[in-house]
Amino acid sequence: MTLRRLRMEIGGVTLEAELFDTPTAEALWQAAPFQSVANTWGEEVYFTTPVSQPREPDAREIVAPGELAFWPEGDAIAIAFGPTPISRAGECRLASRCNIWGRAIGDVRSLSGVTDGAPVRVERG
Repeated sequence: MTLRRLRMEIGGVTLEAELFDTPTAEALWQAAPFQSVANTWGEEVYFTTPVSQPREPDAREIVAPGELAFWPEGDAIAIAFGPTPISRAGECRLASRCNIWGRAIGDVRSLSGVTDGAPVRVERG
């Protein structure tokens, strides 16, 4: 299978996303292109999607910078690049267990300047 990528433009920052072979990644791929609005929570940017997916068996709360998560409760993509308000000892802790659907190509810390309300566009890369 060819490697699939999504391009995410978030408040002037462009990130390429390498998709994993998961139901959530497939749903996001099928939904692209779509637009949204960025929200921030500590050192995390998240935005709603037109996708609704159940929690996958390997969903988790703690991620490494660059791992791309889908928050089932909010139908949202969550990208943590540092501590959130509930993190302990500098970890990247999401609000609840999230589906890990891909990996960012490039430095997700470039999202540190994104503000609430910034435009988001997701398209096939």
